[in-house]
Amino acid sequence: MFSYRHAFHAGNHADVLKHFITIQLLQYLNQKDVAYSYIDTHSGAGVYELDGAFASKNAEYDTGIGKLWNLTEMPQPVQEYVDLVRAMNPSGKMRFYPGSPYIAERVAREQDRLRLFEMHPADAKLLADNFRKLDEHAAAQGIRSTVRGKRVIVNRSDGFASLKALLPPPSRRALVLIDPPYEDKQDYKKTKDALAEALGRFPTGTYAVWYPLLQRMESRQFADKLKQLPAAQWLNVVLTIKKPMPDGIGGLHSSGMFILNPPYTLEPMLKQVMPWLVKALGADSGARFTLESGTQATAGRNTGERRPPVRQKNIVKTT
Repeated sequence: MFSYRHAFHAGNHADVLKHFITIQLLQYLNQKDVAYSYIDTHSGAGVYELDGAFASKNAEYDTGIGKLWNLTEMPQPVQEYVDLVRAMNPSGKMRFYPGSPYIAERVAREQDRLRLFEMHPADAKLLADNFRKLDEHAAAQGIRSTVRGKRVIVNRSDGFASLKALLPPPSRRALVLIDPPYEDKQDYKKTKDALAEALGRFPTGTYAVWYPLLQRMESRQFADKLKQLPAAQWLNVVLTIKKPMPDGIGGLHSSGMFILNPPYTLEPMLKQVMPWLVKALGADSGARFTLESGTQATAGRNTGERRPPVRQKNIVKTT
């Protein structure tokens, strides 16, 4: 149950996709003064040492942040992500990589709330320790919170089971990131079920789901199942960096981000950025991206009538 450690994969191409999009989602929420909640159901350790035993074993960061580290020209959304990672490494050497909780802490404002969940005992302790050190560092600099309540709460508990109690948030604004390991095929069903329940409680929230594209049937069918959820809109973006091996071995070649109720700015931004990202991270002629979006139109509750999804034309690019 606790075999998965994200430290082995920190900073890889899948993290690049997940984290630069997460930053854009948070920045969109930042445009309004009203506070919001950031809820991370599978937080991991929060910060990873790229020169540590786990990350350096396969050096997966060479497929992602390693390829971007020394570039001087890149699209602004990617630049913002790379700058955040560079800020963790003031020496200029790429040693530390931020997980999604740390990224959210950096981008969210003082009035916003972070609720972080992690089941793995070692990672849950690391996550709590990392945020404790952040608090101690702020206190040493004389920084004190000017708003009531605890900004960051770390829980060693099941993020799927804990999500229900947090929705809807008091401000009716939230970004929920769901990023399970998917080592257990039940994670696909758990994710869909959790989203269905969350949408029932808080239909206007923004929900971002990272997922791998693997040979197993659950993975191949996952995005199509998420498209059937009763969100007003959905967006699905997939980044592929290389051709899949015929035997399914050879490391992760593709991953996706599926967003329910995405901001209207996200799709046009991705149309501009994804071709560049394919060129920057692509390993062979199989590198490409897929971007698709659509709406789930439903009638009023009184009639109970449901209309089928209306999907926009798929956009597929190959580089």
